Amino acid sequence: GVVLDRTAFYPTSGGQPHDLGTLGDLAVEDVRENEAGEVVHVVARAPAGATVRGVIDWPRRFDHMQQHTGQHLLSAAFVRLFNWPTASFHLGRDLCTIDLETGSFGPRQLQQAEELANQVIFEDRPVHIRFASPGELEAQGMRKAPARQGELRLIDIEDFDRCPCGGTHVARTGQIGLVLLRGTEKLRGQARVEFVCGGRALAAARADYRHLQDAARLLTTGPAELPNVLRKQFEERRAADKARAQLLERLAELEGRALLGEAETVGGRRLLVKVFEDDEADYLRLLAARLVREPNVQLLLATKSRPAAVIFAQTPGGSVDMNALLREALTGLGGKGGGSRDFAQGALPDASRLEEALADARRRLRG
Repeated sequence: GVVLDRTAFYPTSGGQPHDLGTLGDLAVEDVRENEAGEVVHVVARAPAGATVRGVIDWPRRFDHMQQHTGQHLLSAAFVRLFNWPTASFHLGRDLCTIDLETGSFGPRQLQQAEELANQVIFEDRPVHIRFASPGELEAQGMRKAPARQGELRLIDIEDFDRCPCGGTHVARTGQIGLVLLRGTEKLRGQARVEFVCGGRALAAARADYRHLQDAARLLTTGPAELPNVLRKQFEERRAADKARAQLLERLAELEGRALLGEAETVGGRRLLVKVFEDDEADYLRLLAARLVREPNVQLLLATKSRPAAVIFAQTPGGSVDMNALLREALTGLGGKGGGSRDFAQGALPDASRLEEALADARRRLRG
């Protein structure tokens, strides 16, 4: 790495990533601070000569400035409104996060903090950056206690927030543009809040609207009407699912009566062995549940759905351990499954071997 007598490159620190740019004709790949407090610029090789001109990737730097000052506003808003301090901050490539010291939060509180932060942005307040002694810091009051002693760099958002910080920041809050919350989650007794600022917020809002437009086009409606249309479709789907379930119950009732007529008698019990061509596994379970309500019934059923499903069942209290029988029939064929003594289900990877599995189980039942 290269150490210069002075530099404008920011090293990774305090939750903020490093600057990128060039030293002469060399790309700066990383910037970090060593144990001696020197800023180390990572480049492919040492620049020629004793003097070099550094150029910072300004769009990246300004993006980081927007995100970091926006974080100060948002953290201060949560403290002012709810006394929730920020435990940590991360400035990611796509999203920023703060972890708040609270285990309980709601959407209204998040909205209030977002509104307050944006109000300060729209007021375009000055952001003062200066150095202060420990005595000055104590007298002025800080949102966040300093992590180290001695003279500290202070970020002062006029009449709103004062906090020690070594990061890069905008000169006025209006340069942040916008703070937009993107998501939340509970994490080890804290609340993690995802947000974006400035150019990222604009890009996120555009993407959100584009997704809304795409969804609205699929449903031949406008974005504003999308919730009502989706709600109506959900209610219609729920009604259709209920009607379908009732029809399947009725179908299982009728088909069950017909199937019992095909059953053979083994040891005083009605044994039904059958492979269905294309019935769904859910319907097979429904059919089996209906059949075992009848007295003295044993079932060895399968369907060639994907994956191929198998059900062994009997009238509750029957003499056979259907779970053990199922495992014996499937294990040697690469299948697996399980259940109770009276009702067991499983699957076979190869549907062509269903007949073989059921025939083997039938032989075991007949002794």
